[in-house]
Amino acid sequence: MYVNSADQAFSDHVALITGAGSGIGRAAAIAFAEAGAHVLGIGRREEPLKETAAAHANIEVLAMDITDDGAPAKAVSDAVRRWGRLDYLVNNAGATAVMPLAESEQQVIVDLLALNVVAPSLLAHEALPHLRETKGTIVNVSSTYGHRPMAGGAHYAASKAAVEQLTRSWALELAGEGVRVNCVAPGPTQTDVMLHAGLTQEASNEMYAYERDRIPTHHVAGAEEMAHWVLRMAEPTGRHATGQIITVDGGLELI
Repeated sequence: MYVNSADQAFSDHVALITGAGSGIGRAAAIAFAEAGAHVLGIGRREEPLKETAAAHANIEVLAMDITDDGAPAKAVSDAVRRWGRLDYLVNNAGATAVMPLAESEQQVIVDLLALNVVAPSLLAHEALPHLRETKGTIVNVSSTYGHRPMAGGAHYAASKAAVEQLTRSWALELAGEGVRVNCVAPGPTQTDVMLHAGLTQEASNEMYAYERDRIPTHHVAGAEEMAHWVLRMAEPTGRHATGQIITVDGGLELI
C-alpha cells in the first residue's frame, strides 16, 4: 500500500515511533515496516500496541508513558539494543485539550505540555548521538492548528506551535551535521484522539462532520494518508529538505 521503488532506501534502517498504538502512529509504524525499516513502536497501552505489532513482522513494541522520568532514554536505548542503530525518530504521540480560557486548569496545561513539547524534546536529545552517526532524521507531528488559531483549544494550538518552532530551530542547528528535522501538520484526521480528549462518540462524529464542511476538499483524512507524508519526509532521497512544516489538511489553513 505504501511502498514504491524509492522505499528500498529504508531497508534495515531503524525507526522509533511514539503514539504507535493507534491512529497516525500505528499507520506510520506500518508504513515504515512495509518500506523495509525495523520499527519500535512506543505507546501507553499494551493491547493496542500488540495489534500494531501484529500488522507487520518488522514492528516491535514497548509499552511506556513517554512522559515518565527516564522514559525517553529507555526508549532510545531499547531501539539501539535491538538493532544497533537509529535512523528515524517520529515524535507522533500527543494529546488534544478542548479547554476554553475560562475553564483552564493548571494540571491539564502541565500534562499537555509534558506530552506535546517536553517528551519530544527529550526524545530528540536522547536520539541525537545515534542520529548523528546515521545522518538520520527527526519527523515531528504538529497540526494545522500549530499555525492558525483554535478558539477553545488555545493551549493545544500553542503546544503545536512550539513543536513547529522546535522543528525549524533544530533543523538549523543540526543541518551542518547531516541530521534533518521536518514536521507534518495534519488537519482533522479520523482517529480516536478526540475520544481520548474526553469527547463522546457522538460529539466526535459531530466535530468531524463540522470540519468536513469547512475543509475546502470536503474530506477528513484517514491516518494512512498522514502516514504517507511522515514516510516521505523521512525518505533518505529527500536529503535537501529540512526545517519544513508540511501541512496536510485539504486546504483548511488557506481559509
